[in-house]
Amino acid sequence: MTSFEQKRRGGETMIKGLKAAIGAAVVGLLAGTSLGAAPGLAQDADGDLVAKGAYIARLGDCVACHTALHGKVYAGGLEIKTPIGKIYSTNITPDPTHGIGGYTLKEFDDAVRRGVRKDGSPLYPAMPYPSFARMTDDDIKALYAYFMHGVKPQVQANRPTDISWPLSMRWPLGFWAKMFAPAPKGFTPAPGTDPVVARGEYIVTGPGHCGACHTPRGLTMQEKAYDAAGGADFLAGGAPIDNWIAPSLRNDPVLGIGRWSEEDLFQFLKSGRIDHSAVFGGMADVVAWSTQYFTDDDLRAMAKYLKSLPPVPAAKGDYTYDDTATKMLDSGNTAGKAGADIYLQQCAICHRNDGGGVARMFPPVAGNPIVVSDDPTSVAHIVAAGGILPLTNWAPSTVAMPGYQHILNDQQIADVVNFIRSSWGNKASSNVSASDIEKLRTSGTPITSAQAWLSGSSTTSNWGFSIPQPYGSGWTFAPATHTGVDAAQ
Repeated sequence: MTSFEQKRRGGETMIKGLKAAIGAAVVGLLAGTSLGAAPGLAQDADGDLVAKGAYIARLGDCVACHTALHGKVYAGGLEIKTPIGKIYSTNITPDPTHGIGGYTLKEFDDAVRRGVRKDGSPLYPAMPYPSFARMTDDDIKALYAYFMHGVKPQVQANRPTDISWPLSMRWPLGFWAKMFAPAPKGFTPAPGTDPVVARGEYIVTGPGHCGACHTPRGLTMQEKAYDAAGGADFLAGGAPIDNWIAPSLRNDPVLGIGRWSEEDLFQFLKSGRIDHSAVFGGMADVVAWSTQYFTDDDLRAMAKYLKSLPPVPAAKGDYTYDDTATKMLDSGNTAGKAGADIYLQQCAICHRNDGGGVARMFPPVAGNPIVVSDDPTSVAHIVAAGGILPLTNWAPSTVAMPGYQHILNDQQIADVVNFIRSSWGNKASSNVSASDIEKLRTSGTPITSAQAWLSGSSTTSNWGFSIPQPYGSGWTFAPATHTGVDAAQ
């Protein structure tokens, strides 16, 4: 062999190795490094189909709910609090005894899109099968291939639900599904829809199941709308989840994303932080486990779709900044203004006297939709318990806010929360009490649920005249969040 031939063959070997490395990197990006550490594919498995399924699992955020805190990936066991009791996510690894290893494609499809287990029993709608019902056949096949051939089996038994009889009976769930869950049908965009908007709609309303948290729920825990055809309720904001608010994703300029651009939404979903907002609570899990791995095209499609939704009535008008509080804090003359002195001493160093925060680090409290929400649970919870801004591939730094429940008493926390909610042009009620904080801190009771019977209105109680909903305005599910507790993502 000549020197030239040796060099040529060496170059070909290098190119083949480079192609293999690039291919592995692509699969790693789609599946995520921790999830890509699966056993080798079966001989008859289509590697491209498995890789596609891994990406669809990211779109569906399957790992966040089906992985317990400090648990094994997809082995289940995460506690999900519901208004009727505790549910624990199930093992969805291909283990044949405790997982889904014995499921056929048809049985897998029935579980994902119809909410029916292999044994024929209905699933609780903590499993968002009403949204998954619009997933396409091709995506279901790819997802099945991934879970059968790309996920490591885990021998871990499922935990029984902690729901009292008679609500523990599953058979009524079949009637619930017939009444409220859409029939499985692959998503088809309306004629003439922009293909980018259509892709965004599919992700948001289908595998992404954004409405499961961001749409209010009705009397029987059904989402009040599954897409824009449902009117202003769709993505109008949910109730507290683990004492974090899932805010409106509609174009309300005060309570929603009316002042956000498509680029803002793209960057927020990709990195978890933008100049005027930062991810926290349950959404931190979504970004850390899932959306940071989405393709740029899919993220932009989601952003374009959300911004294309029909306008909704601006519940609180528009936001106008007011510098009265800024001038008071600058002067140091906070006497007579409850909470102002505490803000100056404890909060201003990060969120600044003008309430503007620090871009991509400490979110502003001035004009923040979470701050001005009718429900103060979220802002009160983050002051009391603190929060974590997770690292992502695109913003590799973790920022934490300390929990002030170890520094301030309940009355002081209530005072500073009320000050924040009524300053810099924020026009939210300032009636959080020390009792509210004490219940939130010790028993995890959302502030809106701390109402006497017969005091609810049509927006704070089940029937408009009777028992206040235990999870605020609209029933919702509350899975434990991993961020700040579990570094597995």
